[in-house]
Amino acid sequence: MANKISGIDGRPVQVGAGGPVTRTRDATSDGRKTESTGAASNIDVSDTARTLAALEAHIGTLPVVNESRVDAVRRALDDGRYHIDPQRIADKMMRFEVDLLATIPARK
Repeated sequence: MANKISGIDGRPVQVGAGGPVTRTRDATSDGRKTESTGAASNIDVSDTARTLAALEAHIGTLPVVNESRVDAVRRALDDGRYHIDPQRIADKMMRFEVDLLATIPARK
């Protein structure tokens, strides 16, 4: 099913008074560039921001999955040495739920 939108006929749309659009530049009338004197010209990065950026860069180089840990657990499972404690898993899941609920603001 096609809908016809009236007033659209494929012609170019005129902007303003029909005159050409000119690009404005950051220059004076004689071609020299103007200096910006705004507060954005001086940016200070704190030591905390530098540290966070360095940590983020380092974390980005780390693998998503620790393959050696996965292999160790897989070998322990195959050998029957990996003990699964369902009660411990359930306790940690419940603790996670309580911690998660504590982060949600109370509704009024």
